[in-house]
Amino acid sequence: MAKILVAIKRVVDYNVRIRLKPDGSGVATEGVKLSINPFDEIALEEALRMRDRGAAEEVIVASIGPAETQQQLRTALAMGADRAVLVQADAGAVVEPLTAARTLLALVEREKPQIVILGKQAIDDDNNQTGQMLAALWDRPQATFASTIELKDDKATVRREVDTGLETLEVDLPAVFTTDLRLNEPRYVKLPDIMKAKKKPLETVTFTDLGVTPKQQVEVSHYEPPPVRQKGVMVKDVAELVGALKKRGLV
Repeated sequence: MAKILVAIKRVVDYNVRIRLKPDGSGVATEGVKLSINPFDEIALEEALRMRDRGAAEEVIVASIGPAETQQQLRTALAMGADRAVLVQADAGAVVEPLTAARTLLALVEREKPQIVILGKQAIDDDNNQTGQMLAALWDRPQATFASTIELKDDKATVRREVDTGLETLEVDLPAVFTTDLRLNEPRYVKLPDIMKAKKKPLETVTFTDLGVTPKQQVEVSHYEPPPVRQKGVMVKDVAELVGALKKRGLV
């Protein structure tokens, strides 16, 4: 049975104004709405469309995080995923991209999917690394920043946006895809689907169950907000503009 594995991440909702903790140790999440990373929602939507077109029979959604991440996995099940897997981590634990990739590789080896889809990056850390690392560890092709994906037999044709325009790749399956914003628009979750999602299977495992040892290779010393943007200055002509730039040492 062909399977698609989709990885999602629990992040502060993109509509929420980010606030830092008073001691600068991180982002304040108390009382803040947490949602599925927007790029991962697009990845899930694409997987569901592939299944609906007959390219797969099952969509499995996986996430790494604390027990509360079950809420986002239930949302993914309400969108249409068939079952979910939570790799439970300690609350507040930082899961770096390499650890996430190794964890997903363990799930890939267990589930044997034909396709793995992730968002191109998470909006909280913007690393844009996990998909590429997973493809390297799995030793399978990758197509990142996908804006269209077409499947035919055991191959996929992917159009991706690059600095110079559009690039088209053809990759053999199994493969790893990461999604761009223009790939699709995720569906809205309806109340009947939320009720149905409560009965869908959601498995909880640990890093130990998967044979993964989390490692922290990057230490963050502190967080600070960006400097307050200064007001603009109106100048009368080019000469005054040049003079103002010289005063600030910019020319």
